Amino acid sequence: MSTLPEPSPWVPAPPIAPLRGDEKFVGMNATVQDFWRFAMSDLRVNNTRGYLAEFMVARALGVNALRTEWDDYDVLWDGIKIEVKASAHLQVWAQRQLSQIRFTGLRAHSWGDIEAGMSPEKSYKADVYVLAAHTVLEHAAYDPLDVSAWSFFVLPQAQLVALNVDSLSLARVSGLTEAVGITELAAAVLTAHGRNANLVQR
Repeated sequence: MSTLPEPSPWVPAPPIAPLRGDEKFVGMNATVQDFWRFAMSDLRVNNTRGYLAEFMVARALGVNALRTEWDDYDVLWDGIKIEVKASAHLQVWAQRQLSQIRFTGLRAHSWGDIEAGMSPEKSYKADVYVLAAHTVLEHAAYDPLDVSAWSFFVLPQAQLVALNVDSLSLARVSGLTEAVGITELAAAVLTAHGRNANLVQR
């Protein structure tokens, strides 16, 4: 009697070098930059706006590492695991009224390992949470590259654990902590993590 073959072992994806943008496709007259322009030209789209917020936070902290899609956090800075959430009043679709800013997905399942898979319970997986709100109210004033249009609210994990919530409205967040600009972000993250904000190099 024949037996089924043993399942193949898991094969991890190897790391790759960052793309420059000028690499050419094989068999098609296009470059990686053409693809980026096609897929991510509009920085107002929700998923791209989230990537943009992560990028701004990383740069504000001096982190140049590339984002990893499946990590339990978005930015790792000096041992501090940081989760970034973004929201905005304006959307790319037609709106009857401005969107209410709300930060969702604060708790999530954790990936244990290949055998265990996802954890059954959601948890707060980062040490510090940076909630980025895009504050512009009119499309005519919306410049996706203007960092001053963003307000950043920084909360420690312990505060979210005490609140026991999966999401927070902008009004609720504003009552918990004051907004900071991008130049104040590093000090706010250190403070939320319980470190001396004076350690930030000016």
